[in-house]
Amino acid sequence: MDLTGDTDVLVVGAGPTGLMLAAELALAGVRVTVAERHAEPRRESRALSLHPRSRELLDQRGIADRLPAGPVAPVWHFGTLGTRLDFSALDTRHGGTLVVGQARIEALLEAWARELGAEILRGYKLVELGRDADGVDARLSGGAGRRAVRARWAVGCDGGRSAVREAAGIAFPGSPETLTGMLGDFAVTEPPPSSLLFARERPAGVLIVPMEGGLTRFALVDPARMRVPSREPVTLEEFRASLTAVCGTDFGVDRPHWLSRFGNATRLAERYRSGRVLLAGDAAHIHFPAAGQGLNTGLQDAVNLGWKLAATVRGWAPPGLLDTYDAERRPVGRALAENTEAQTLLIELPLTERYRRPGTALRGLMNELLGIEDVNRLLAERVSALGVAYPAPGPGADPLAGRRMPDFGLTAAGPADRLFALLADGRFVLLGLDGEHPAAEPWRDRVTGCAVTAHERRADLDGVRELLIRPDGHVAWASRTADPRTRAKERTAALTAWAGLP
Repeated sequence: MDLTGDTDVLVVGAGPTGLMLAAELALAGVRVTVAERHAEPRRESRALSLHPRSRELLDQRGIADRLPAGPVAPVWHFGTLGTRLDFSALDTRHGGTLVVGQARIEALLEAWARELGAEILRGYKLVELGRDADGVDARLSGGAGRRAVRARWAVGCDGGRSAVREAAGIAFPGSPETLTGMLGDFAVTEPPPSSLLFARERPAGVLIVPMEGGLTRFALVDPARMRVPSREPVTLEEFRASLTAVCGTDFGVDRPHWLSRFGNATRLAERYRSGRVLLAGDAAHIHFPAAGQGLNTGLQDAVNLGWKLAATVRGWAPPGLLDTYDAERRPVGRALAENTEAQTLLIELPLTERYRRPGTALRGLMNELLGIEDVNRLLAERVSALGVAYPAPGPGADPLAGRRMPDFGLTAAGPADRLFALLADGRFVLLGLDGEHPAAEPWRDRVTGCAVTAHERRADLDGVRELLIRPDGHVAWASRTADPRTRAKERTAALTAWAGLP
């Protein structure tokens, strides 16, 4: 059977990145179709951590309360070092990592995307992708037959072996796998320590995380098995032997619900866009799963791309807006690759006979450095992604431009009592912080203007009279200009540069 269909955007892959992107596009009124090769949602959860910035993004869209009330870790790890990163000290209302299975996150995002009108096709694999100046032609194959989809744009959110990336001819340079670890979800008869995140350095380590349904996640790197290729299946006997070697006990692991091997291959797409094809998530960057950053970075890719692609589809995007996706997010992908490679080295060196002593010394030094507040904050901001800031639009821009704007309380004309509540519809937000309603009427279809009569005091807002927040929560423009006429000219220029012609 042959089926045909047309859509504005074809998203390939229904993991967290693809589903978040589909929801963002649908929220903006764009027709979006998601093609996923798995017929049913996956039950296993490779990722278990929703870091502070990702929690903020869900809060910005008003769906954070749909998350399960799982445990929140106020501290996290860097390369399994004993001195933890303090997320609770960061400038956010979400100062901790929510421990929640990837399957639960995907279920939440799929339900939200469907509510907004996204079409999700399960059991369809991309077999061919053609491109021309006006769009893409995709051929899908699945249990219900073949399906041809004509779309104006396609986005590959289909993982490290991305068929979309390959079809677009985008290179994926980097380093091959040289180290592997194992993870498993088990019922246990001898429960491990009750701490949320437990690492034992002997010199190898194991991360232990309690999960839903009475299961426990173990992730470890065993010196005797760390060169086994990731394609080789893990057995229960192997896992038990490695746990015993690393921890002195196997904790009575039994009845594995999932066993997997993961590696440290690290690659970054040469570019995130090729004509009408774009990449996001693991299709754009892969790395060792150090500190649980992969899923989170994919969600953040999706939110950065969503509003820009929607603006392009709807015809109001200013020149070059879509190109800022690569310009802003590819450096984030590169930084992610670098910090995970550094963490991998901190784990691997003490496990390698030749470098055991210097590797142990390096870990000791890093533990000391993480005890310094500024160092701890720097790495905490990187791992949590709260420190991500994009390049300012030009010389003379306010210091806030490009930075993420944390949530803050406000008193305004309307129901919102905090910034994030104003971002729920995925539009720009223009705040008049001096109580005057900023003139944004010509852009009313894409900008929410709001007069703020009082707001939560923040040092970075001292002297700021107007603030234009992008749909992804980053600052597009800020003005401290007192003269109303001058400020009006600045505002018009900023709105035109970011939200297009009225």
